[in-house]
Amino acid sequence: MDDLQLNTALYRAEDVRVFDQAAIAAGIPGIELMGRAACAGFAALRRCWPEARRVLVLAGPGNNGGDGWLLAREAKRFGLDVHVAELGGQARGDAAQARHLACAAGVTVSTEVDEADWASAQVIVDALFGTGLRRAPQGQAAAWIASLQGHAGKVLALDVPSGLDADSGAAPGPAVHAAHTVSFVAWKRGLFSGQGPELRGVAELHDLGIPARHFRHGVVSARLLTGLVSLPPRARDAHKGHFGHVLVVGGELGFAGAARLCGEAALRAGAGRVSVATRKAHVAALVTARPELMVHAAEDQEALLRLSQRATILAVGPGLGQGQWGTMQWRAALTAGVPMVLDADGLNLLASTQLPIPPSTILTPHPGEAARLLGISIAAVQGDRFAAVQALAERYQAVVVLKGAGTLLAHTDGRMAVCVAGNPGMASGGMGDVLTGLIAALRAQRLTAWDAACLGVNLHARAADAAARQGGERGLLGSDLFPWIRQGLNGTGHG
Repeated sequence: MDDLQLNTALYRAEDVRVFDQAAIAAGIPGIELMGRAACAGFAALRRCWPEARRVLVLAGPGNNGGDGWLLAREAKRFGLDVHVAELGGQARGDAAQARHLACAAGVTVSTEVDEADWASAQVIVDALFGTGLRRAPQGQAAAWIASLQGHAGKVLALDVPSGLDADSGAAPGPAVHAAHTVSFVAWKRGLFSGQGPELRGVAELHDLGIPARHFRHGVVSARLLTGLVSLPPRARDAHKGHFGHVLVVGGELGFAGAARLCGEAALRAGAGRVSVATRKAHVAALVTARPELMVHAAEDQEALLRLSQRATILAVGPGLGQGQWGTMQWRAALTAGVPMVLDADGLNLLASTQLPIPPSTILTPHPGEAARLLGISIAAVQGDRFAAVQALAERYQAVVVLKGAGTLLAHTDGRMAVCVAGNPGMASGGMGDVLTGLIAALRAQRLTAWDAACLGVNLHARAADAAARQGGERGLLGSDLFPWIRQGLNGTGHG
């Protein structure tokens, strides 16, 4: 995502406050850091809205409000018509000093905002709460945030859009929808998953000049998956046996397309051989549609077990169904003991039976599947996607990919990653089947489960972005990603 700047480390809000306090303890006054934040915010305002002359700042009583007060002072010095709407509550500490400095500079203040104020402001600065609120906004704050909904295109948020939980990425109540967010000190993880990507708009980071030594002992909560991806060139004497054998298990009657998409994705991602174990009725059609696939009728467990003996990795779930055939084949896949990528009905069957899965398995649930696996509601999953993906990794001792806006990945050792690529066009049937085949192929090529999942998720999302740039988001199909996946893996395109 091109609007992201600086490092890839994501932190909890409390960890970022520790960095801030360490800098203050080392001799940088809190009001100085506030001034640096204000200057960074004002620079973004001038860059994003260069013609703006009228600025409305919504200031809360805490440090986020202090940033807003000093931004207002900068705007006043620049000659802009700036007004601060002050949320009820006594400003305290450095924020009180910031308020005094802004008022001394001639910034006008009120405690109310009417329709004319909303309409006339060319930029509205959200400095209400930042990371200082984890519950739903109440009272006047909630009313102001609701009034902002029709003005999202001219909202600049300081640090975190107010109402967004900086740790979970959820908005438990009304939240500011910003066009641009300037985050301070370090990235807060909630900006990048759940509702964060939608609410933050374009994001930039300013470290406020805090020395790097203050970050060294911080606990990185997650990392952003960024950059183009490619695998090293193949040896000139390579043959297909060097690149693994993927066996796709799926394709109940009427769902052959899912198995075909998964299998072709594995081929396009460089697996040496790809087989499909499916219903007998689908064999001829799948071979005709993609002759490079080795398609086998697997009407009983013995057939699948024989095929599994030759496989490096199983991709279980695309079009599998939860009927008699799908359940039988799913149990046979578990019995085979071969590492798996488990998706779709493979996950639903796991949730209903809780059987042990082979080591190094990768789970790729969407929020509904994650909810079933954890025995909680979808709302609970989305209320804290970071906690949910971590709980899944711990419960199933697997690498887990929690799909959605800001796809999350979790390892059993506590590592987490966030994918910043991708677009709403990916909300279409077949996208998950392609991701399953892609990850399985990377795993077959001897990547670890973690590396295969990270590379696969990132490449899949970037391929979708490249396809959307070419033809738009609406109508984007899973199969549209195949050329971009191939280019991305070979380092010849922008997948």
